[in-house]
Amino acid sequence: MKATKKQQKDIQDLLSTITNSLRAFSLKLTGNMNDAEDLYQDTALRIMTNAEKYNPGTNFKAWAVTIMRNIFINNYRKKVRRNLIIDQTPNNYYINSGNKTVLNDGESEVTFNELQELVDRLPDDFRVPFLMAYQGYKYDEIAEQLGSPLGTIKSRIFFARKKLQKMYEEAMRERSVA
Repeated sequence: MKATKKQQKDIQDLLSTITNSLRAFSLKLTGNMNDAEDLYQDTALRIMTNAEKYNPGTNFKAWAVTIMRNIFINNYRKKVRRNLIIDQTPNNYYINSGNKTVLNDGESEVTFNELQELVDRLPDDFRVPFLMAYQGYKYDEIAEQLGSPLGTIKSRIFFARKKLQKMYEEAMRERSVA
């Protein structure tokens, strides 16, 4: 059902009364003036295209704020799914800062084989889910393959990491004493 011309006009009038509040709320959500303006415009468009869904006599501002919040959340979820990494450094200066190689003591002190030995010492209940997570499996995929509850898998991977951290620290202490 499409909104009548009167409904469209009423919605425009209501929207004009809360424009400043909506713009302020969009800035609070986004923290960026450009993104805030985009969010406001998306919200205004959604309000106008769904004018027939507004119930006259109810709180218009609450309805509009709910629409804005939902748009913001949906956009945020899309960005997370896409795993966007936005480099905001000018001219990528820090990323492409030259061809100098800086030696990293971490690379020379611990080899992959030493780390693999530490992982191999973990009990199977912790080692298997940890290695699957390391290989890129998602928690729910690991739980399904191992036939364990999701919470159990999460805790086993967490405790495996903690145990490996402790084993690593002990190995480094032994190495520094020797």
